[in-house]
Amino acid sequence: MDVTTPANGPWLIVGLGNPGPEYAGNRHNVGFRVADLLAERVGGRFKRAGKAQAQVVEGRIGPPGPANRRVVLAKPMSFMNLSGGPVNALKDFYKVPVANIVAVHDELDIDYGILRLKLGGGDNGHNGLKSMTKAFGAEYHRVRFGIGRPPGRMQVADFVLKDFSSSERKELDYFVDRAADAVEALVIEGLERAQSTYNS
Repeated sequence: MDVTTPANGPWLIVGLGNPGPEYAGNRHNVGFRVADLLAERVGGRFKRAGKAQAQVVEGRIGPPGPANRRVVLAKPMSFMNLSGGPVNALKDFYKVPVANIVAVHDELDIDYGILRLKLGGGDNGHNGLKSMTKAFGAEYHRVRFGIGRPPGRMQVADFVLKDFSSSERKELDYFVDRAADAVEALVIEGLERAQSTYNS
């Protein structure tokens, strides 16, 4: 196992997005989609997390034995730029080391559907990451889901708050499934092995 993936304490896997049905199909909400799929896989349903402004599912992933991991899946119910508060509250409540936090988020500087896994680094203008880093530092894991750059002169804010295009939606389920696989590999096998498989 990598030194970057301590086994003590549960893992907190955070899908980033904006709450509300009007945002559900947005590119900015792809983290929610991945979290929803992971919740299906562990057989749980999201529910309100006590006083934290978030919905959570608790479960386990991985084969029986030492590779089995306790996980808390979370969707902050604040808006994206306030994600740090709810995630920090969950981190403290579940006693999760910062290195056991995984943020799943949309990434403008990667082509659509491409994944990049990493530990730490900057926020690249992503308001959800910016809020999390301000709350507890940057040394958490990221699963970056490429959405590409906006076409023509479209503003970034408009692009991320639009739904995936019809052509993108044809492959979206496949890419979301692959992102969920990448999260599981990161948690079970460690960052380096997951990177070698999914950082295509």
